[in-house]
Amino acid sequence: MSGQIAHEKRKQEILEKALDVFIEEGYEDTTFQKIAERCGITRTILYLYFDNKKQIFNESLKRFLGSLESEIAIVAHDEHLNSEEKILKIGEIVVEACEKESRLLSIVMDYLLRLKASGGNPDEKVRRRTVRMRHILADIVIEGKRRGEFNEASSVKGTVEMFFALVEAGVFRLVVLGRKEATGLREALSPFVQSMRGPAGTQKM
Repeated sequence: MSGQIAHEKRKQEILEKALDVFIEEGYEDTTFQKIAERCGITRTILYLYFDNKKQIFNESLKRFLGSLESEIAIVAHDEHLNSEEKILKIGEIVVEACEKESRLLSIVMDYLLRLKASGGNPDEKVRRRTVRMRHILADIVIEGKRRGEFNEASSVKGTVEMFFALVEAGVFRLVVLGRKEATGLREALSPFVQSMRGPAGTQKM
């Protein structure tokens, strides 16, 4: 195993163990020292991988969103799917990712609540983190309208906002209500997208 591969493997192990500390202690009470102790290493060694706890938190979130964006981009460029099918497929991918990473999302929720309490802007933070996914969805809607798959009255901005409102509702159910599945997005997205159909839209029974 090369040095770079070993380094990345160790980073991933640290991220996984750090997540447990964040969940148990909360974002505010998690310290660099507590993370080092959980990993069975010294703070000095931990500094070889990360500068502080914020970087560890951001790296976990970056990896999650990066992987999600990659999956979504693949669907967006799939020429075998029409625009409606793309949005529904992306919805499924997002739901599954949120269900799988509900522990990480609980820390994100804790972080955002503390940010708001301190006078910060959690909405701006979330939008900045999801801007690429928003652009991908917007492009799909624009493409659907151009092809006649979505009706002309379909709002690009409104569709993107509705999609993320449903995602946020799903996250709330997973993190706050403690449910195992984010059923809200699955149940609501299909009829919403169907209502956008144009003359060339998918006709399914």
